[in-house]
Amino acid sequence: MSINSLKIVSLLALLSASYSSFGQNQFTGANAGRAPLPSVPFLKVAPDARGAAMGDAGVATSGDANAMYWNPAKLATLDKSAGMSFTYTPWLRQLVNDMTIYYLTGYKKVGKNQAIGVAINYFDQGVFNATTSNGTAAGDYYSRDFAASVTYSTKLTQKMAAGVSLRYINSNPAGNVIINGVALKPATTAAADVAIYYNSNNPDRQMNWGWGVNISNIGGQVSYGGASKNYIPTNIRLGTASTYKIDQYNKIVLAIDFNKLMIPTPPVYDNAGNITAGNKNYKTQTTLQGILGSFADAPDGLKEEFQEIATSIGAEYWYNDAFAARLGFHSENAIKASNQTYFSAGFGAKIANKYALDFAYLLPTGGQNSPLANTLRISLLFNFDKKDRAADNAADETDSSK
Repeated sequence: MSINSLKIVSLLALLSASYSSFGQNQFTGANAGRAPLPSVPFLKVAPDARGAAMGDAGVATSGDANAMYWNPAKLATLDKSAGMSFTYTPWLRQLVNDMTIYYLTGYKKVGKNQAIGVAINYFDQGVFNATTSNGTAAGDYYSRDFAASVTYSTKLTQKMAAGVSLRYINSNPAGNVIINGVALKPATTAAADVAIYYNSNNPDRQMNWGWGVNISNIGGQVSYGGASKNYIPTNIRLGTASTYKIDQYNKIVLAIDFNKLMIPTPPVYDNAGNITAGNKNYKTQTTLQGILGSFADAPDGLKEEFQEIATSIGAEYWYNDAFAARLGFHSENAIKASNQTYFSAGFGAKIANKYALDFAYLLPTGGQNSPLANTLRISLLFNFDKKDRAADNAADETDSSK
């Protein structure tokens, strides 16, 4: 059987060649790119509108209920007692009309310096049509991926926090369809995130800055059937952000993130499928070996390793902490990372400091021909506060200055 070609194209646009490569060498004849391609790639997609509008920059910006994706350490630094967010993202609507990403997350402060959080990331890929090799319909099946996460975050000092997330991942892109004689099955694994966040956070200063590091999806490989196993998108994201207060009503946030997959770079193959350059143990190494070696396994050396780094630049303007306008730019190498280069824009609005609405829209450099054309995200945020966490933080500042 074969899978409907339009759906395969849409999955490839999501950086997931692994869905159609069970038991095969997906890189033979395509050595020029040698792009690291993980399974469950929806975990790489920015799930909320604020971060997406800033070009996918968010590891060091101020936190909200969506911090679990960008940097779980930020949860402990939030002022509110609790909060939640829901994001709706119609995905790749330039190609198909039934793929959607839903992201639901919430957190609760535990005392002044700790927080816990939960999140569900659900990728609805719609209905796939299976056909035989001669084009005869062989039934429909429903495809979906999801990940459920729990987070714990704590302050290490008044200005620095750490966080860890544990995640269960379930990927079922093809039901029980048989491809190349292999009966597919859902893939499952567990993963973890480890993060650090620092912010100078001095209300008396005109400018504050912060930095963050998040190593996400540290976990085992997955299999959709047969002996072939695929890496999940283990990733390191690091960046910095600065907030400049123009006056009591206006402020600007500038942020930059650098992002790299910590999975092996495919080696160079000859026409017979033999490895001629690069990582000789590509097919046999353990997950830990693949993660640790991902910074020095590119066949063309350091230059190629740098080509695997994505850059995100974002800007955010706030008026009276009630209305925000956002711009961003995201750049990835044309060959190494499927050329996902785009501008982004969006806005945000807060109501009574309890509710917020964020919107983001992507402007891919490929124009309307890009699979990402017309991609939008809408996020709704809700804040709950039983007591004034800002007052607690101010008291901590006073104590630490004594």
